[in-house]
Amino acid sequence: MSDYPKSVRILRPQEFRQTYDEGMKHSCALFAVFYRRREGVEAARFGFTCPRALGKAVVRNRIKRRLRECVRLRRERFPFGFDFVFNPRKALLDAPWSEVERHVEKLLQRLESQTKPVPTEPAPCDSSLSPS
Repeated sequence: MSDYPKSVRILRPQEFRQTYDEGMKHSCALFAVFYRRREGVEAARFGFTCPRALGKAVVRNRIKRRLRECVRLRRERFPFGFDFVFNPRKALLDAPWSEVERHVEKLLQRLESQTKPVPTEPAPCDSSLSPS
């Protein structure tokens, strides 16, 4: 867990619940992710949950490890000031690594387009004021 210090992990059940209740959701074939903005915080935080319906503990842990590693490799690209809760699906267990990477990349592209600040238009120039 050295790559996931406590400062970048969601630890308390109420923090998971807040992210589910107040956040937005993105779904794909391999996982669903809930995310919400946190005020006054810089680092992005991550949580991983896996329902018992996906299998016994060994299977659930393997699914979470695969997704956690893919996210860890791209952690710096996630927008700051957000909490992310990943809910993997059973398809992630048998999916090739390249497909897991592709789905995480698509998520990052979507997040980048949603969290970019809107560029402001420069004030129009009045040509009568410009020196000739």
